[in-house]
Amino acid sequence: MQRLFVLLQYLLPQRLLTSVAGALARGEAPAGLLIRLFIRRYRVDMSEALDPDPSSYRNFNEFFTRELKPGARPLANEADAILCPADGAVSQLGPIHGERLLQAKGRHFELQDLLGGDAELARTLDGGHFITIYLSPRDYHRVHMPTQGRLLQTRHIPGKLFSVNETSTALIPNLFSRNERLISIFKGDRGHFAVVMVGAMIVAGIRTVWDEPGREGRSRAPEQNFADHGPTLAVGAEMGRFELGSTVILLFPPDTIKLNPDLTPEDSVRMGHKIGQFLPKNSFSGINRARTM
Repeated sequence: MQRLFVLLQYLLPQRLLTSVAGALARGEAPAGLLIRLFIRRYRVDMSEALDPDPSSYRNFNEFFTRELKPGARPLANEADAILCPADGAVSQLGPIHGERLLQAKGRHFELQDLLGGDAELARTLDGGHFITIYLSPRDYHRVHMPTQGRLLQTRHIPGKLFSVNETSTALIPNLFSRNERLISIFKGDRGHFAVVMVGAMIVAGIRTVWDEPGREGRSRAPEQNFADHGPTLAVGAEMGRFELGSTVILLFPPDTIKLNPDLTPEDSVRMGHKIGQFLPKNSFSGINRARTM
């Protein structure tokens, strides 16, 4: 059955289905019944929402990207903490070896491919650490900063739109480096890091807080360089959102961070939780390898 599910993804018109889903999700037709059915089916906790009334949302997408009440996601307050960027489940995590990342048990993919062919950035991050977080339909779908950073560059890679659930990651080779994705490169207090937002089937769009009107989602420029005028986002600040679910991958260079050793694949996580910590500054030998942009 799992292989049939994967086969259908190869055969179905991924982009057409996703475009139709996006149009329906953004449509102004009353969506109260659909929203209620979705809440019941996925056991969505609306008590956390700033607006818990399903009938108050103009469309399904507004509900799906709903804002939470203040304080619903308290941020870890240690000065050296790396925060979880989103609600979801840990897919994989660990070191980046030989410019390769673990996708699923027995299945790896190339970092350079994930980064859209950026060999220099791949070399900078090799030997560092990554964590992949899967957002299920019931989760809060805004993505936040794991640490403070100034935006240097984004790269939008059009691609496939395979599902990113556990079955797909286990059976589809190079899934994350084949799907559509938005790569955002930041400069933090302790070096460069990257946040990769991966698209998927029925994901109607990836949006960021710095998108220009009319240039968001799939209409954004393939590459944007911000140099010294990129926005600086505080730790825990919203950086983007998925219009329907997907995956976030954090990438850190060598000698800069230590991931929480208690975290394992399939662990549930929430935005704002501490998922790791920075190493002492005198340990940052790898920071000198970070490229200047």
